[in-house]
Amino acid sequence: MAKYRHGLPLTKGGRFLTDGGMETTLIFHEGIDLPHFASFVLLVTPEGRRKLKEYYVRYLDIARSAGTGFVLDTATWRANPDWAAKLGYDGDALRGVNEEAVALLVQLRDEYERPGAPIIINGAMGPRGDGYKAGTMDAEEAEAYHRPQVETFAATDADMISAITLTNIDEAIGVARAARTAAIPCVIGFTVETDGRIVTGRTIQEAIEAVDAATGAYPVFYMVNCAHPTHFEDALDENSTWIKRLGGIRANASAKSHQELDESETLDAGDPIDFGRRYQDLVRRMPQLRLLGGCCGTDHRHIGAICAACMPQPAMSA
Repeated sequence: MAKYRHGLPLTKGGRFLTDGGMETTLIFHEGIDLPHFASFVLLVTPEGRRKLKEYYVRYLDIARSAGTGFVLDTATWRANPDWAAKLGYDGDALRGVNEEAVALLVQLRDEYERPGAPIIINGAMGPRGDGYKAGTMDAEEAEAYHRPQVETFAATDADMISAITLTNIDEAIGVARAARTAAIPCVIGFTVETDGRIVTGRTIQEAIEAVDAATGAYPVFYMVNCAHPTHFEDALDENSTWIKRLGGIRANASAKSHQELDESETLDAGDPIDFGRRYQDLVRRMPQLRLLGGCCGTDHRHIGAICAACMPQPAMSA
């Protein structure tokens, strides 16, 4: 049974950390081959699961040292039917890796969770297509497409789900509706371009308000992710009403555009210290932000910098 699904700590105040760019870290820092950027392939072997545990532990150690809560994401951003089919996974195998991804995190929570610092297990979902391009599904089709993965997570110990790097409002509506039907909390993360708008040209405000209107404001909150803070800082009006629905930031390390990142053969890790300072400014402007983490190009250094800049420091013992 899910530990926090019906009393999600993210809704009760405090600020939580999460991890960085899983796929870019594993590929560029660990030298692991992830076909189609799919980290879920590591779940099928003991060695792969060991690599994932090592990845997670770096972040859990940061959270433990700071005495802060943590949101553990499953390695399932690509674990939906279209991407899985490219890797030879049928429906049963796909359901199995989503379940195994949650089971791995339950083991880690049992080992690392401490009183006052809850660890939330989050079923991570990605778009049907490319996270840098607009999808073509309407909301009804998106709900049907994502429903199996949502229902799989709902039948596990996952406390919530997050759909990240979404570029299309209709796809976000579909995921949120599927989550509502399955009675599992959800967070929606939109990817923006260098102008602070999603790839379809809609503003973050328009995207959030449209999803809320179509789903009865079902998402717990929204995030901006997979873009550098300089791309969206000016699009966030801290004095507006809609901004209160923005609860998380998972930014890229690099200030390059998505096209430039796609064409790059090396990893641009940016400046972790500057990254943390930019998060500090965002938190100062928008104190409702409760989940802070990274996306492409970020690793434990960036999350450590965020933690140092944005999290209350633990009291020193006498």
